[in-house]
Amino acid sequence: MEEVEAQGGSGSFPAAPLIFFTVIAFQFATRWLHDLKKKGSSTDKEIQLRGEIKQLLKEASSLSQPSTFAQAAKLRRTAAAKEKELANYQEQRNQEMKLSYDLYLKVMFITKTATYFMLIIWFWGTPVASVPQNLVQPFGKLLSWKAGGHLNDKIMVGIIPWLILSTRVSRYVCRIV
Repeated sequence: MEEVEAQGGSGSFPAAPLIFFTVIAFQFATRWLHDLKKKGSSTDKEIQLRGEIKQLLKEASSLSQPSTFAQAAKLRRTAAAKEKELANYQEQRNQEMKLSYDLYLKVMFITKTATYFMLIIWFWGTPVASVPQNLVQPFGKLLSWKAGGHLNDKIMVGIIPWLILSTRVSRYVCRIV
């Protein structure tokens, strides 16, 4: 039993904070990828097309005389064609970006799952942390699942409950930050 206490909460290896910071790093990386996917970025071509459209519409609005109506209509049609070109370009670029970010998100998910699986194998049956029994009174058995139960009025927290708790807390922290 002394070996369990050394590996658990009071040993020299801080398993609980290491696992928590690993989980929070995955949460922040996933959130960052989602934000990049939503936001996107403007390219030089998009900026150029927007500038040309704005310039054409400005010129068309300045030609408001009856004698220059045909020229203004031609500029508006050219601006409409440029807007269509811009819309097509943005749609194509958004599809490419979505495929790219979806690939990154899948790789992130696979890496996260593999890391969680390795942590579960590594700490299976070993307590990750120890918490005073009076702090977690109604949930003691749930938190000590596969970790050894009680020792010196402390609950030994297992890896699976700790991963679940760390994931929930890190999602909350990511939402706030």
